[in-house]
Amino acid sequence: MKYPVLLPNIFDYPFTYESDIKLKAGDYVKVPFGKKNIIGVIWDFFEEKNNKEFKLKSIIEKIEIEPLSKKTMNFLKWFSNYNIVPLGMCLKLHLINDENLKIKNDKDLLKYALSNEKESYQLSEEQDKAYKELSKNDTSFRVHLLQGTTGSGKTIVYFKAIEKIINIGLQALILLPEIGLTNEFEKKFKSYFGFEAAVWHSKVSPKKRKIIWNGLSAGKIKVVLGARSSLFLPFKKLGLITVDEEHDQSYKQDEGIIYNARDMAISRAKHENIPINLVTAVPSIETYENIKIKKYNYSRLLNRYKGANLPKHHVIDLYQNQLATKSSISLKTLEKVKEHLNKKDQVLFFINRRGFAPYVLCKKCLNVFTCPRCSINLVFHKNKKILLCHYCGYNSKLNRDCKKGNVCEFVFSGPGVEKIAEEVKNLFPNKKTIIFSSDTMNKVSGKDKLNKIISGEIDILVGTQLISKGFHFPKLNCIVVLDIDLTSQGHDLRSTEKNLQLYHQLSGRAGRTGKPANIYFQTYNLKPEVINQITNEDPFKFLENELNLRKRNNLPPYERFIALILSSSNEKKLDIDAVKLKNILSKSIDAKILGPVNAPIYRINQKFRNRLLIRAKKTSSVQKKLKDVLKDFQLSKGMKLSVDVDPISFN
Repeated sequence: MKYPVLLPNIFDYPFTYESDIKLKAGDYVKVPFGKKNIIGVIWDFFEEKNNKEFKLKSIIEKIEIEPLSKKTMNFLKWFSNYNIVPLGMCLKLHLINDENLKIKNDKDLLKYALSNEKESYQLSEEQDKAYKELSKNDTSFRVHLLQGTTGSGKTIVYFKAIEKIINIGLQALILLPEIGLTNEFEKKFKSYFGFEAAVWHSKVSPKKRKIIWNGLSAGKIKVVLGARSSLFLPFKKLGLITVDEEHDQSYKQDEGIIYNARDMAISRAKHENIPINLVTAVPSIETYENIKIKKYNYSRLLNRYKGANLPKHHVIDLYQNQLATKSSISLKTLEKVKEHLNKKDQVLFFINRRGFAPYVLCKKCLNVFTCPRCSINLVFHKNKKILLCHYCGYNSKLNRDCKKGNVCEFVFSGPGVEKIAEEVKNLFPNKKTIIFSSDTMNKVSGKDKLNKIISGEIDILVGTQLISKGFHFPKLNCIVVLDIDLTSQGHDLRSTEKNLQLYHQLSGRAGRTGKPANIYFQTYNLKPEVINQITNEDPFKFLENELNLRKRNNLPPYERFIALILSSSNEKKLDIDAVKLKNILSKSIDAKILGPVNAPIYRINQKFRNRLLIRAKKTSSVQKKLKDVLKDFQLSKGMKLSVDVDPISFN
């Protein structure tokens, strides 16, 4: 008998195999493909027929595990059409890279079993009201936003909603935006539930991935705590999805298969006909708009847990207050920091740039260190003694012959966390200082550093935006924002929205245990509306203004944007193909086609990049038409085309 088998590769259709085994749609099978044997899934439609007759290969065996459900198959089809991704690549997101899916025994699943050994938590009146609203309609699809001031106890509220779901035998998925959050979150989870959540992200070992994959498929694992890719796991009885920090830009996968995990989580919940909870201090503009039109329900927690106050904000005018000698920190700021340190408060200096300096130039020949593969400056990382490209990973030493004779005399411009940390250590030599960035916290030592911060062994933190992502630092009561001027500028459509979310997350790290806390903005930019926008306690006021601005200018969420990025090492062919694609799209699609233009970062990893932007009505079927056009469009040799539906970045 003939069967269609979908394989995890770049094809948009299943291949036909034959077998005497009785199989049905959703069954996992092992088949020969090329020189390898790989796992595929019996699909529900055949490849388009052609006139050629091929000798069919036979299915090697059926894998004796729970079949892929019809609901998940439909979700993968929808995902493929929405994001314009080959169906086989969607299946690849679901499967683990292992020829033998099944585990030999399930003793490794015991630690994920339900337990009664858990702490009891008392909800406040406000939290209890939110919980009841959150769990009111939890038997079918609906989207509910839990918006709460940072430190208001949102996590405990949605934990209680999850507890209700798993007590009736269903499974739950909690999506987190950053791998760095999982260690602290795991402890909080085990304290509340008494058992371990299965943790899923790119750094999980192949053995553990196999155990979790099977445990979910068999229904023996009840809760997954995961990054974007956990959305595609084979849940047997998924009953609830929770997206924590739903606004976070990290939910956007911007390499390989491009998609927004928050939006795809909502789609999976719809296909499964289950509820989904979005959780944040500041909603994304899309979520806020859906609340306004009553497509989503919402609850709000306006008070911090146990009555703790939000930090007070202060502006330090750098025109009126001079910088300390050889420092980026003003004397007035140092005075305030000393007051907090004398009270045994922890202090955070926030600057959203990794490394020591983003610009290194010679003051004699005026040459800047740039990446030879990308059209971007190299960032100097003093701790590693290298210049590093944050796009392609190229690195080099800090030495070079000067074009004006002898050796270059370097100037380091634009401070990063390493430079600020160096200054802080010079200014406060008796205080313990630590850098908190993706370069220092994603390693084995990160957990140890986190414990030292929480216990109060660290006096001063110097951090990037990673520090704003959900960490609980009980002794942190002073935050100094050093680069508000830079983060408030630029041509990014979402820059003010990002700043609002960043500030609220950042402010939420301070004053969580009730002590008075302060945030100081060092700035040359004294426009009161800029600071008032991002410091208003009620983010809905800002979002309302932003939404009106977007509506007037026909910007997302009122229009659909689709970015097409062509890249090639051949600049001439790139320009020809980009214009050719623009002409075909203009004739085939009822939408505005903007470009082609050189991408703002024109060259990455030795590839030149051109961008086109499609602007279409939300109601149009632009993806279907675009998919048909791209199927027939012949790219030049060595050319790559990426499709980004609903882009959040325009690099």
